[in-house]
Amino acid sequence: MEKSVMVVGIDDSEHSFYALDWTLQHFFSPWQDNSPFNLVIVHAKPSAAMAVGIIGPGTADVVPYVEADLKKIAGRVLEKAKEICSAQLVKDVILEVVEGDPRNVLCETVDKHHASMLVVGSHGYGAIKRAVLGSVSDYCAHHAQCSVMIVKKPKAKNEFAATK
Repeated sequence: MEKSVMVVGIDDSEHSFYALDWTLQHFFSPWQDNSPFNLVIVHAKPSAAMAVGIIGPGTADVVPYVEADLKKIAGRVLEKAKEICSAQLVKDVILEVVEGDPRNVLCETVDKHHASMLVVGSHGYGAIKRAVLGSVSDYCAHHAQCSVMIVKKPKAKNEFAATK
């Protein structure tokens, strides 16, 4: 019987690395003989033009430097993901970097791999930040063609006390 595919979306935030680590601990533990999932980890790399955002004089001069930085960031994200997988003794994993908007990249990766589950971290933005920046997890929850699990990093106890 073929295993289902689980896609985990990561960026360069501690929230996404927490979600990856949490997922590995709960679904891919080394003492489990056989996980029910094949694992695909995907990082959405913005295009240099999207990252620059402003088109004008001198933009063409900046784009190659931005592109180089974005590639370095993507490399660091994948290395961190490999370290987390290695620490959890998970070896059989597909790592991908796909250029584009994270919302679209994640939904397209789900379709490409016929995934049955998508895992994303939550940055914990409030309503205003979500409205301005857009929420990747919210978009995926409504548009991905599979179940979506949003993993939230617990707040530190002193953060909770400060909000009361």
